[in-house]
Amino acid sequence: MFAVGLCVDERYFLPALVAIESLAGTINASERREVAVRVLALDLSRTHAETLAAYARHAGFGSFDLAWARPEAASIMGESSYITATTYLRFAFTPQFVERPYLIYLDADVLVLGDIAAPLNLLNGKSIGMVADEFNPTVGVGTALPGLADRRPVWRGRTYFNAGMLWLPSWSLLSMRDGVELAQRRWRRHIHHNDQDALNLWLLESGQVQPLPVEFNRFELGRFLERGNWVRRVVKRPLNSNDARLIHFVGPIKPWAKSCPATEDVRTYRQHLARTLRRVRRLGDLSLEPARVGAER
Repeated sequence: MFAVGLCVDERYFLPALVAIESLAGTINASERREVAVRVLALDLSRTHAETLAAYARHAGFGSFDLAWARPEAASIMGESSYITATTYLRFAFTPQFVERPYLIYLDADVLVLGDIAAPLNLLNGKSIGMVADEFNPTVGVGTALPGLADRRPVWRGRTYFNAGMLWLPSWSLLSMRDGVELAQRRWRRHIHHNDQDALNLWLLESGQVQPLPVEFNRFELGRFLERGNWVRRVVKRPLNSNDARLIHFVGPIKPWAKSCPATEDVRTYRQHLARTLRRVRRLGDLSLEPARVGAER
């Protein structure tokens, strides 16, 4: 089977629990016992680390492990008003830690709605499965690796991928880590979207990527449409499509914040959030008071 990996700090502790809760609801109980949950943490308290472990096991996952890690000192942070260096921990997973032949990595700000394991059947044994970024799908356009296409015209027009979901063979984790570190040194002036840019730079050089359909990493668009129509100009799919296996709440306006518009997907997220909080309290962790749920993160 496979392992599911998340990178968590205190800011994203509660969203990580919601991601685990939503994932559990898409896998039947017998298969869930074969799935491992692996977490890399930067600054979690011991109480929250124990809550994560208890939550994953209570949700029926057969294996859980958590390790504290720090990103490389050379990790480059560009656009980072709502993103922390924890995001670079996705490159710190190792085959020994994962203990499964495949890893499905997911960001903490997602809601799983369907089977996300299917893309593992599409990998050719060495490629990383990824979905094109819905807002910046093309190298050389917008903020997708700014300035790179002028230096390397052969890469202009290539697909730019979102790093919020990764499907990969565990043996490739170390080569990905090494490739990303090299890309940061070689192309650092073109890194704008932090680790996502570093990963895309390595993929352009290595070619080790398997493009996947958008329904496996579909952006939640309603929050942006509440504030303008620019989304209609850049997104290439029907804006009302409902085929998502996973909804990704990209951007600074998160569904657990009181200031977030209550779109249909946000309301669905908050239903899962309420369910998660009830389970956390049953497990005895009272550190998540209702007043905190709507706090900006």
